[in-house]
Amino acid sequence: MNPIAIAASLPFFAGAALAFAVVRAPIIGVVFLVLAVIVLYSLQMARQWEKAVVLRAGKLSGVYGPGLFFIVPVIDQITAWIDQRIQTTAVNAEQALTRDTVPVNVDAIIFWIAQDAQRAALEITDYKTAVQRVAQTSLREMIGSSMLSELLSDRQAADRRLKEEIGKKTAEWGITVSSVEIRDVAIPDALQDAMSRQAQAERERQARVILGSAEEEVAQRFVAAAKLYGDNPVALQLRAMNIVYETTKERGATILMPSGMVDAMNPAGIMGLASLVQSTTSTPPKTPSA
Repeated sequence: MNPIAIAASLPFFAGAALAFAVVRAPIIGVVFLVLAVIVLYSLQMARQWEKAVVLRAGKLSGVYGPGLFFIVPVIDQITAWIDQRIQTTAVNAEQALTRDTVPVNVDAIIFWIAQDAQRAALEITDYKTAVQRVAQTSLREMIGSSMLSELLSDRQAADRRLKEEIGKKTAEWGITVSSVEIRDVAIPDALQDAMSRQAQAERERQARVILGSAEEEVAQRFVAAAKLYGDNPVALQLRAMNIVYETTKERGATILMPSGMVDAMNPAGIMGLASLVQSTTSTPPKTPSA
């Protein structure tokens, strides 16, 4: 019972009691009693998020609220209180087959609002149950028309499709679907193992391809270095000496080298080779005189 209506009817009840007990006027008491009952049942209050759909003699009288409003007892009837806050409905589809015949379990949440209170009260018997049934049916239809890879990789597209489908069906009842979110897509354990092995094989294949590309690039660099060292033997000798130096510096080890390699890395020999190369490149060849 509305507390404001009870508070407003208390003075009339008090007047009726006073008329019967003190004044000894039953007619006045009956009048006060009738007024109290009228006020008690005619004064109604809708909260900020509520709308009241009122029928008068079986026909639509109006939609009232939020706040205080009056109805005529017996003649007027509040057929529905419509909550216009955002509602959430959880739906699920168990063992639904995708387009590639894979059974999946999908859980989703629908966020909706009763935008038109009059249509929600008069166009359908129970709009909350209807929203749940429509959402579940649309979810199964979406799963049946989608591939498993699409459900797993692009859930936002599936959310948009569900929102459009459910919104089209509920718009006739004054229900607006604000958003749809798929929470989980569960697949059978055997299929999970197969997909895991497939992903591992794909990663191994990519690793082998990358390794082969690296080997090819390294081989090309070695070929270029070999050509460079082949054209310049002094650079090759200096590189050999640098390798020996870096090895002994980092590890502090003693390296045994053949005497031929030591002679080849002799600084005097290297300088001689450098002078020979320089003289052959700078002095043009002499032509024999006739």
